[in-house]
Amino acid sequence: MSLKYAYFPGCVAQGACDELYQSTGAITEHLGIELVELKSAACCGSGTFKEDSQLLEDTVNARNIALAESLGLPLMTHCSTCQGVIGHVDERLKETQPTDPSYIEKINGFLAEEGCSPYRGTTEVKHLLWILVSDYGLDALRDRVRKSLQGLHCAAFYGCYLLRAQKHLPFDDPHNPQSMENLFRVLGATPVEYRGRTQCCGWPLSSYAPETSFQMAGKHLQAAVAAGADCMVTPCPLCHLNLDSRQPEVAATMGAAIDLPVLHLPQLVGLALGLSPKQLGLERHMVSTQSVWRQLGW
Repeated sequence: MSLKYAYFPGCVAQGACDELYQSTGAITEHLGIELVELKSAACCGSGTFKEDSQLLEDTVNARNIALAESLGLPLMTHCSTCQGVIGHVDERLKETQPTDPSYIEKINGFLAEEGCSPYRGTTEVKHLLWILVSDYGLDALRDRVRKSLQGLHCAAFYGCYLLRAQKHLPFDDPHNPQSMENLFRVLGATPVEYRGRTQCCGWPLSSYAPETSFQMAGKHLQAAVAAGADCMVTPCPLCHLNLDSRQPEVAATMGAAIDLPVLHLPQLVGLALGLSPKQLGLERHMVSTQSVWRQLGW
């Protein structure tokens, strides 16, 4: 199997959540998935650019997509927010090409001024989750499991952008997604169903309404604990920031201890592949993950 992608790591995975960057590199190398990192890519804007100008968001992300197109590769993200923003721009521009070519020409004019390749609409934007499930394949992934996650109860937290930013979602059902749960089963883990797994974590509110943000995160964390989760797993580093990094503040807002480990998706996959907690950056979380990897015999 030969899989190769233009890798858009995003900002958060190279800063506040660098364990996501580390674990993504670890599992893709282990699985033989080749990544060509887009070193000159720009921040997707996290949905904020369009508040000033839709043209700004479209131009910045058309450039990101064009970088992947120039390599003849699909663009891979490992952030639900980046996937939602870049995927939505790509979807909208592809729809715009035949109906308003002058808009695409305007964007490409800006890109040409910067010496960039034009946007052509010839590639795909795919989250790591979908690559593992659809491109690599669950059967192939099952064959690579070296340390079954049997006995581990995992609560998926999808985040908003992965499911609802794009009109068309060929890889999952935006209202009742199952890709993460199916992945858990292949790794030997037991999925935990709870209300909130497809809802907002509250991160977008955290800068101006922190109490509301923390209440939203706390509600989801407590629901997962009540449903029997040993850990929560998310494909979005911004969700991870609110659910893990700010969990002490969330717990204080909720008036009760929570202590639920929150893993990045590639960290969970890496454990099942037999990679060590240190290789996956599991010691860097705010809420200790030791209960998870000790349960698995590390």
